Amino acid sequence: MTPTTTSERPQTRVRQPNAVVASYSELLKSVKAAGLLERRVGFYITLFSSLVLLMTAAWFGFALIGDSWFQLLIAAAVGILCTQLSFLAHEAGHRQIFASRRANDWTARILATSVAGMSYSWWEQKHGAHHNHPNVISKDPDIAPGPIAFHTEAVADRQGRFAFLTRKQGWFFFPLLFLVGLGLQIDSVKFVLRRAKVTHRWVELPILLVRLGSLPALAFTFLPLGMAAAFIGVQLAVFGFYMGASFAPNHKGMPVLPADSRVDFLSRQVLTSRNISGGRYMDILLGGLNRQVEHHLFPDMARPHLHKATAMVRQHCKTQGIPFTETTLAASFGIIVRYLNEVGLAAGRGFECPMSAVSRRY
Repeated sequence: MTPTTTSERPQTRVRQPNAVVASYSELLKSVKAAGLLERRVGFYITLFSSLVLLMTAAWFGFALIGDSWFQLLIAAAVGILCTQLSFLAHEAGHRQIFASRRANDWTARILATSVAGMSYSWWEQKHGAHHNHPNVISKDPDIAPGPIAFHTEAVADRQGRFAFLTRKQGWFFFPLLFLVGLGLQIDSVKFVLRRAKVTHRWVELPILLVRLGSLPALAFTFLPLGMAAAFIGVQLAVFGFYMGASFAPNHKGMPVLPADSRVDFLSRQVLTSRNISGGRYMDILLGGLNRQVEHHLFPDMARPHLHKATAMVRQHCKTQGIPFTETTLAASFGIIVRYLNEVGLAAGRGFECPMSAVSRRY
């Protein structure tokens, strides 16, 4: 038997370390060393207490105003405050508030069900998939096919009137946000009532039923029929629009990745996320969601630390050659409308997603 020479032997392929992947570990160490992953319980207690006081004042105003169309201002205020409290539920769900996972989970569950009328179990499953696969086709539920198509694959088979609406979908997107609150509540009830296992179903279900029944009960008990219906409609519309308009700028109009893409964690989270400028005022208005890049890289980072991490992340991305996106809130809305209209034009024609060229680079 002729011995195999060195040159004839199969060569073992040595995997070279990915510099970008390794760099995230260094970034994480720097963030920890700066104390940016420490809890800020005092901040959250102060914020929660302030929101509860404002909510109490709103309902006190409801009792004082009585039979008057000025009640619609109270309804709008309640919608805004429900959204602000929902931001806290989101942060608790990401373990940003307490050191204890159990304390965070129960805080998020109680706030989500009692304030927003939304199942925390449903949200946790959906939002977890989004964070793992932001803007990845068939993996991110936030870009799943629906009334709005967020990528060209979702419009391939749309024909007739539906295709016509899809071609103009950018203009329909923001009006549809007024229905987001109602949609969240319907999806939550359907999820909790499904036959499959639901974590803490018998905790969430009664709270949801009380929450969804109490507002109509109050409105129709103390207000005339038409005014009561308007009160409920305004509250739901303001809540839905505020929620939707706060989450939409984060990823809509950013690169969409194919289902089989193999992009490292750092690049995937940064490429698909958009920050909104505006400083500390925007931190309050959008509940920290304006720091979306930092939130996706460090999902358990407390809101007060996000702005401190921005400079570190921006510099790190510059060093690694990864595009870091930040724009104003108004500009992001314009980008979303244009992007959705471009995607919608693919209905019945078929052309490449306008952001796919960026995603191919990674």
